[in-house]
Amino acid sequence: MNEYTLDDLDYKILNLISNDARMSFLEVSRLCNVSGAAVHQRVQKMITSNVITGSEFRLNLSLIGFNTCALLELHFACSDDINLVVEKLRAIPEIVECNSMIGDYDLIIKIYARDNAHLSDMINHQIKPLGAIRIKSTILYGELFHKQITH
Repeated sequence: MNEYTLDDLDYKILNLISNDARMSFLEVSRLCNVSGAAVHQRVQKMITSNVITGSEFRLNLSLIGFNTCALLELHFACSDDINLVVEKLRAIPEIVECNSMIGDYDLIIKIYARDNAHLSDMINHQIKPLGAIRIKSTILYGELFHKQITH
């Protein structure tokens, strides 16, 4: 994959929109002292080049009933079918992130549950049946911050 070269204006635009994806291009252009068209063109170029891969609203999951967040490290007896496992994990709505890893485990997932009993039920009835032979779980107390790297 080719690396995209960003200049100072690109970084300033990315910093602004990554902190507030709802900020209008007009407001970004005012803060960057350039035209709205220039901001739009640069953002479109970064989207086309996959520097920007999407935008989303972040939910406060505890306010809608998901009070337990955990990281699960998963090890499988056979990692030949890991892509199939990943697709099955993707289908579980409460799993919000999945990464491959090097070491004693094959995957690490971030999962939200209503409570510890719900988490245990998902582990025993949805994750273990996928062939996980070892699972290490870590309950997260709360996200202290979330940010994007912009420069």
